[in-house]
Amino acid sequence: MTDPGSGAPDAHVLWHDLECGSYSADLALWQELADAHPDGPILDVGAGTGRVALALARSGRRVIALDRDPVLLGALERRAGQLDIDTLCGDARSFALSHGERAALCIAPMQTVQLLGAAAGRRELLRRARAHLLPGGLLACAILTEVEPFARGDGGALPWPEALTSGEFHYLSQATSVRLQGQRVTIERERRIVPVRGLEGLAPSDLPPAVEGERIEHDTIQLDCLTVAELELEGIAAGLRPEPARHVPPTADHSGSSVVMLRV
Repeated sequence: MTDPGSGAPDAHVLWHDLECGSYSADLALWQELADAHPDGPILDVGAGTGRVALALARSGRRVIALDRDPVLLGALERRAGQLDIDTLCGDARSFALSHGERAALCIAPMQTVQLLGAAAGRRELLRRARAHLLPGGLLACAILTEVEPFARGDGGALPWPEALTSGEFHYLSQATSVRLQGQRVTIERERRIVPVRGLEGLAPSDLPPAVEGERIEHDTIQLDCLTVAELELEGIAAGLRPEPARHVPPTADHSGSSVVMLRV
């Protein structure tokens, strides 16, 4: 393990896996859509370290994994082994597939479309997706529509922290607030890096609230507020046809999401 908190690639991948990799409530829907579109590759937008891409490739599908982060894609490539996955490092708003290739299904899991810079950024993704889908192909975009604001200190319980142990450190990621600010949802996390020495036998979830020698980092992401109807209208403007949206139910640890379906 590289120096925790140094920004080195291993730490970057670890935090991504910890905060995103365990989510599985949407996998059944992506597999269902993949099974319904068998006649071409699947384009996974915002693939990260491969949470969805690896699952679909294990079912026998060819997947093109698009992400703008080369470090995360490097981890995906190492994990893919002999699976039929091609990685493409690029921006969802300006990518181009090689040799004029087109996909049967394009998916954008985990609120990727809400990270693109409001309507102007989404418009570019919609155009690129339409240009790279086969006739009859489908673009499916997960969006967060049901936001429940909270903050540490407001009297309510915080979500359970995500935690793992790697090498000489425990890693814990705790969502500390979700705030609505104009047309943005701001999500703040506290990341704890706790030395294992002296705490042998304790699971990360059992650690005391403060430990000598620990490091604390903070991470903030902002999502554009977006409704199903708004994204469907943007899809129509890009030449796509809306189909009934699907819903991924909430879990004990994650909010539910709507999946907007746009057909070529």
